[in-house]
Amino acid sequence: MKQKPSFYRIVQKDIQSVEQLIIESIQMDRPDVNILLKQLFTSGGKRIRPNIALLLGKMLGAENRRIITLSSAIEMLHTATLVHDDLIDNSLFRRGNTTLNAIWTPAATVLAGDYLFAKAAEHAANTDSLVVMKLFSQTLSIIVRGEITQFLEKNNSLELQDYYDRIYAKTASLFQTTSISTGILAGTAPAEVEELKLFGHDIGMAFQIIDDVLDFTGEQQTLGKPIGSDLRNNILTLPSLLYFQDHKKEYKQFIKDTKSNGQGIRDVLIQNILAGSVIEKSIDQAKTFIHQGLNHLDAFPSSEFKTELKALTLDSLTRVQ
Repeated sequence: MKQKPSFYRIVQKDIQSVEQLIIESIQMDRPDVNILLKQLFTSGGKRIRPNIALLLGKMLGAENRRIITLSSAIEMLHTATLVHDDLIDNSLFRRGNTTLNAIWTPAATVLAGDYLFAKAAEHAANTDSLVVMKLFSQTLSIIVRGEITQFLEKNNSLELQDYYDRIYAKTASLFQTTSISTGILAGTAPAEVEELKLFGHDIGMAFQIIDDVLDFTGEQQTLGKPIGSDLRNNILTLPSLLYFQDHKKEYKQFIKDTKSNGQGIRDVLIQNILAGSVIEKSIDQAKTFIHQGLNHLDAFPSSEFKTELKALTLDSLTRVQ
């Protein structure tokens, strides 16, 4: 069996505590529901956000109990968004497991996601920090507002800044909240919290770009949706944006076809994107964000936990390399 990297092993017991806290808190008086909800948190996710919080907490000398509570809140919020995303995207599989919406009705799936949102908020309150609670609620608002905008507008602008604003709302905002909240709970000085904020922002941006690359390069069975699913749903991500910036005629045809929901041109576009250089350019942009984020950790003293946090961050690139 392949051994886990040291950055996972060093917080393994804490991650187990986070998972136990989550499983205990979501128990209902319906055993059938409990089994499915438990599956959401035992399906092999990497727990990137809790790992970041736990390593940052150890690096900053925060009280472990509070960081475990924060980590559970962050992971529950993240999972709740996935439940709703899978329903919106009609994804039948995630991480090789059947999604809730493949088993339940849309109404039941929405309610399950809402339940997890409520439990996540409860855990955020249990950090005993009013500042963290406020930040948590603001982040939830940012995420939902971003999803509503994407769903209604389909975000067909070719402006990269519009894309970056969108993925900040969708993903980077929660990474940012994770790092800021850890600093707050550790009693970190305001100037250093600002460095943590920038670290979380840049790492989150990179993480979403990597996900958007995998939407083109991943395996359909693993993704649980067709290759190029975002493009098929008229959502432009970095690879397709970079492609269309150099192929304006195809962009005009794409926009024209969105009205008829034709998929023929989508298949051609996906093949062209995979055959060109935009995937590599997208990965390079993810690398830029990662290295920018790591530079913000220079404000903190060297330690074993800082070294492992950097290793975890760089490891995210291996998903597309």
